[in-house]
Amino acid sequence: MGMRVDLLQESYAQLYELVGEELTEKIYEMYRGRQISFPMRLYNRDKVAEQIVEEYDGHNLAELTKKYEYSQRWIRQIIQKHREEHGEEK
Repeated sequence: MGMRVDLLQESYAQLYELVGEELTEKIYEMYRGRQISFPMRLYNRDKVAEQIVEEYDGHNLAELTKKYEYSQRWIRQIIQKHREEHGEEK
């Protein structure tokens, strides 16, 4: 029979437009009745910090800033904190 799109709550109508009927139904079944908020940032801050430490090569600060959408200042702080914790020099 299918969903009556014209009768959907606004949030479900938006989901329907974005992902289609099948996924809207799955999302409804999984999350109905729950209040959900989506963080402004896609990635987890702590996990990004670990990844930055792995990827930093001493010369790619601007690249990491753009890639992960964090400020150069924050990335510098993460790198400095890692160095201090591991006894590395600047």
